[in-house]
Formats: sequence, structure tokens, C-alpha cells
Amino acid sequence: MALRVAICRRVLAGATPSGARSASSWWRHVEPAPKDPILGVTEAYLADPSPDKVNVGVGAYRDDNGNPVVLDCVREAERRIAGNLNMEYLPMGGSINMIEESLKLAYGENSEFIKDKRIAAAQAISGTGACRLFADFQKRFHPDSQIYIPVPTWANHHNIWRDARVPQKTFHYYHPESRGLDFAAMLEDIKNAPNGSFLLLHACAHNPTGVDPTEEQWKEISNIIKVKGHFPFFDMAYQGFASGDPERDAKAIRIFVEDGHFVGIAQSFAKNMGLYGQRVGCLSVLCEDEKQAVAVKSQLQQLARPMYSNPPVHGALIVSIILNDPNLKNLWLEEVKVMADRIIGMRAALRENLEKLGSSLSWEHITKQIGMFCYSGLMPEQVDRLRNEFHIYMTRNGRISMAGVTTKNVRYLANAIHEVTNSS
Repeated sequence: MALRVAICRRVLAGATPSGARSASSWWRHVEPAPKDPILGVTEAYLADPSPDKVNVGVGAYRDDNGNPVVLDCVREAERRIAGNLNMEYLPMGGSINMIEESLKLAYGENSEFIKDKRIAAAQAISGTGACRLFADFQKRFHPDSQIYIPVPTWANHHNIWRDARVPQKTFHYYHPESRGLDFAAMLEDIKNAPNGSFLLLHACAHNPTGVDPTEEQWKEISNIIKVKGHFPFFDMAYQGFASGDPERDAKAIRIFVEDGHFVGIAQSFAKNMGLYGQRVGCLSVLCEDEKQAVAVKSQLQQLARPMYSNPPVHGALIVSIILNDPNLKNLWLEEVKVMADRIIGMRAALRENLEKLGSSLSWEHITKQIGMFCYSGLMPEQVDRLRNEFHIYMTRNGRISMAGVTTKNVRYLANAIHEVTNSS
């Protein structure tokens, strides 16, 4: 018996190091993830001690002093929430009231589709969450489909559909030489895509280029997509923020639904209400009838359940209160126009300053583009010079966040851009 115990002890003692090695090796193969290029820009900016430094990389609105902004309508909504409303779980589909108001913004106040209950919708974790929820829905119910994505697009679009295991294809969008829309190539790619393909479209203020089709071009795009039987999915992150008019910024969607398309829409209230950290948005899918909409909504909720169970309540309350109160909604419309107008004004000022410097290059694309971002046409090497010589920070694709441009730094920015482009 003693011999057996001794043998067991020896075996266990010998097994311990092996077991320890096994446990310690569980995550040894995990490599650090690549740094996010946009967050990396901000980190480098913060570490720079220069008093002249400028950050035009961040995708969040700033006032003319370079400070974050909380809208007055949001402050008032939060005042009404504080101490008066509970923080119970929302249903899996989210705030019914917030969804109803979101749909009115996207489809129109008097939309027949809303009245006929043909829209399946769920509150989402901002626009990113809405895109991801739709990507998973696409994969589950069209498992052999792929998504066609414009070149370029917001970088996270690729991550979203990749992690949902949806294969990706691309279509032409931006024309580098004109710094505008490559319309002919875009139409050709849409024509050549297999019938019944899924297409990702930016409803307004295309990120990162700021290049949008005209109304007439949208009508042509709609017609070709309808002929081909494609499914258009709109990411609408900038409604109201682009032009200052939410109705105008929803024009592409209105054209498509009037043409008889069944569409999907991802909405976000990050930019147009400044609710970046609240992560509040909406996913909607226009269906054939009410019965189909009920079925689709139930499946969206089933997908959301294991992801996050139900969405957060605070941001949904803010949006609901603002859009339900006529006075607060009017205040929001005024404030979102102020934000949009400041961006538009900074575009004009940057172009004017560059032209005054006698640049031989054309800068008209700065004012032709729209929304938060300007696709400047700067090359990676020129962007590096801006950072190293002038302490100006942006992503290496030359995307300028116009929110970071102010009356105080616009001349300095223009002089630096002129220097690196004039000597190239």
C-alpha cells in the first residue's frame, strides 16, 4: 500500500510541471492586434508636446475652440431624465418610442411604410452595431451571399462583414484624379455584380471621401440596382450633420423606397446629436408586408439576444425625449445646422487660404465634398511630412477631419499643406 501511494505521488509530481506548461500555453500563440490607424493618430497627437500641434484625424465634432460639444437639447433631455425615469431593462428590440421616431427621420414623417407596419426595426449599438446586426442577419438567412462595398469606405465596414463571415467584393466609387465620384465605373460594377447581390451604400457624407452622388445620379443608381434585383443597405451615420437638413440628407433613401426597393438602413445618433459615447442607433429593414416585418424583427431580436441581450437605455431616452417634444426637436434642428454650417464654413476657409498662397493645384474638391471628412488627395509621404515638420496629425490616406479645423488653425494648416504639396 505504501509503495502504491509513493508511486502515485511520484506520477502526480511529475505531471504537475507538464500541466502547468499546458495551462500557461493557452494564450501563448496570441499576437498583439494591429493598432487602429485612427486611434494611433490621436495617441501620437496627445504625446506631442508642440504648442502648434493640430489634430485633424478624430471623427468627432469640435467647436471653433477645438472642444467637444454637448448640445443644449441633449442637456435638457438629460435634465428631464435625472431622478424621474427608471433604468429598467429595455425589450430585446429596444425602445419602441425611439425606434418609431428614428423611422420617421429615415423614411419620412408621413411614410406609408410606417403606417402599414412594413418596417422591421430594432434599436442598435449605434451605427456600428446596426451594421453588424444586419451582417449577421444576412449571413443567417442568405448564407451564400456576399456584400459589395465601395472603394474606399469606412475601414470598420470591412471588419464588420468579415467577422460576420460574409464574403466581400468591392465596387468603384472614388475617382482619385478628379477627387470626385467615379460614376461610370460605379455603374458598371453594379451592372456586373450577380443578380440579387447585397450592396453597401453611404446615404450621405460618404466616409472617408465626402463625395456623394447627385440626386440625378442616385436615381440612375437606384434604377440599375432595381433592374439587377440587388438589395441596397444604407449606412446613414450623418443625417442632418452633412447639409444641416435631415430631410435633404435622407434623399437617397427616399428615392430608393419610392422606386419600390426593399432596403436596409443603419442609423446613428453619434454625430447628429453628439451622442458618441451613448452608442444609440437603429437598424431597419423594409419588408413586403406587416407579417414579414414581424418575422424579420423577431429574428433580429434573436440575433441580438446572445450578443448583448438588450440595448442600453440612457441614449434611447435622450433621443426619444428630443424627437417627441416639438420644441426640443426644433432646437435640435437648429443645433445640428450650426454644426453642419461650421464644417461647411471651414471647408471654404481652408480652400480660400490655399488658393491665396498661389498653389498651382486645384482645391475645389474641398468645398465640393460634404460632411465631416475631406479626402484631400495628400499622399502618405506628404502626410508624414505634415506630422514630422508641422505637428499636424491625420490618417495616412490624407483624410482630414474638418471638425478639427478652426478659425485659429486654418491658416497654419493651409500653409503646411501648401508647403508639402508645392515642394513635391
